[in-house]
Amino acid sequence: MIHSLTIFHTGWRDAVLLLAAAPLAYYVAATFAAWRFFRPEHVRKLRNFTAPVSLLKPVRGVDFASYENFSSFCRQDYPDYEILFAVNDATDSAVPLIHRLIAEFPQRRIRLLIGAEDLGANRKVNKLARLSREAQNEILALTDGDVRVGPNYLREVIAPFVDESTGAVTSFYRAIVEKNLAADLEAIGASSDFFAGVLMAEWTEGMHFALGASIVTTKRWLSKIGGFESIAGVLADDYELGLRIAEAGGRVLLSREPVWTMYPAQTASSFWDHQLRWARTVRLCRPLSYLGLIFTLGLPWAVLAALIAPTKWVAAAYLIAYFVLRLVMAWTVGVWGIGDDVLRRKLWLVPLRDALYSAVWLASFASNRIMWGGKQFTMDKGKMVPTAASGAADSAPATSERG
Repeated sequence: MIHSLTIFHTGWRDAVLLLAAAPLAYYVAATFAAWRFFRPEHVRKLRNFTAPVSLLKPVRGVDFASYENFSSFCRQDYPDYEILFAVNDATDSAVPLIHRLIAEFPQRRIRLLIGAEDLGANRKVNKLARLSREAQNEILALTDGDVRVGPNYLREVIAPFVDESTGAVTSFYRAIVEKNLAADLEAIGASSDFFAGVLMAEWTEGMHFALGASIVTTKRWLSKIGGFESIAGVLADDYELGLRIAEAGGRVLLSREPVWTMYPAQTASSFWDHQLRWARTVRLCRPLSYLGLIFTLGLPWAVLAALIAPTKWVAAAYLIAYFVLRLVMAWTVGVWGIGDDVLRRKLWLVPLRDALYSAVWLASFASNRIMWGGKQFTMDKGKMVPTAASGAADSAPATSERG
């Protein structure tokens, strides 16, 4: 009997130690995926294709850098484009900034639209539907209100549309943060972890989704998926837009021209709510993939392995392997690949972020309710259903609701 229990205990321990090696293997694979994508000899040679473009910007409110963000779109090295802003009402605090842009950049065609038809709970998408109808050009570039771009942004993201099979081009985003630990942690989570998963998906299965900071598509591809009206009730509009374009036969491409996005100061409570909302959104959009994230959470597995390891050197090996491989992956993806300066300066925060995200991952299974735009919704098959006494959510303020 004792012998049987010993064998059972040893077998259970060995199984846990084997599972604890899965995140380490993932870190190695994601590091390779980043090297494969960003290595110089793999960079696509872009044609000099500069078709007219309509930049669509649904905004609500302002953040700590809104004017610099908005004006970056007025400084594009591109021959023919227009910029269309949309707000919910004329009292929005972004309106004076947009009028200032119109005055300071008279050479640019800038229009401001106020209000949009109520097509669904996602008021950002409601505004995008109106913007797309008002746009004069076939190619549409969608960017969040808190996004900043370099002068070559349009040249880079439009060039792939020389091929009519291109359905969408989407971009990574670097961080610009206010001085705040929660903002740092959220930015580091995107550049060191989330984008690693994106690169793994691009490598293993191809892109079947888009990243909300920047998505470029065309009116033709939008018409094939039923327009923005078809996704006006979903929270993860960026994911759904890319998915539906891919399902309609369009190629979704990752651009090597990253944009910047803002991370404002947050309280501990708002940080937790935002992380939890984002996690639940991913869980409800891709349930199997989200469940599989348990095998990418290296810190809890490394700690568990160290606690049950048969010898001290095995325990130490798991902990050291976690720290080394995790930081190498973070550096390769976020610093070398994407060029995120926040991660470059604060790489040491990665283990703290991993510890917090492990708790978020577990908590995300507790409910299908989320907070968005100050209101509560229940998620039902990816759609937002307002709870009692909650109205429709607004689009993200200039501090984007990435999800």
